[in-house]
Amino acid sequence: MTVGEVQPQAGTGNPPDVLDGPFSTRQLLRIDEALRLADQGTGLVFSVFVGGLDEPIREHAERLHRQLAEPDRSVLIAVSPNQRKLEIVTGKHARKRIPDTYVKLAALSMVAAFGGGDLAGGIVTGLDQLASHAGKG
Repeated sequence: MTVGEVQPQAGTGNPPDVLDGPFSTRQLLRIDEALRLADQGTGLVFSVFVGGLDEPIREHAERLHRQLAEPDRSVLIAVSPNQRKLEIVTGKHARKRIPDTYVKLAALSMVAAFGGGDLAGGIVTGLDQLASHAGKG
């Protein structure tokens, strides 16, 4: 299979949902690498959700966060490009290492990148900033 070629999922005849999203393969690889580095560098668990969020937006993001394997140690970046919404949810343990002021700074950087049309770059920047503030765990 070549890069960018869509192969159906076994038995379904449908391509994986991830290929239907707003990212190129290269952008997905950049985000995946940023997630891996953030997880390994901090001992926390970082996740990204890109898609529609139900109203109220914050509550939907918190529900998604609670569904993660280790919500207390997790950080969720939830982005809804069509709604122009961003929520960052930190678990109890993660919040001790990444206070709200640092979350807000990362969100501002992300929003600036999003405004310039760089969704993937904004996510990568946000992950890097949040992981830098969390430090080694």
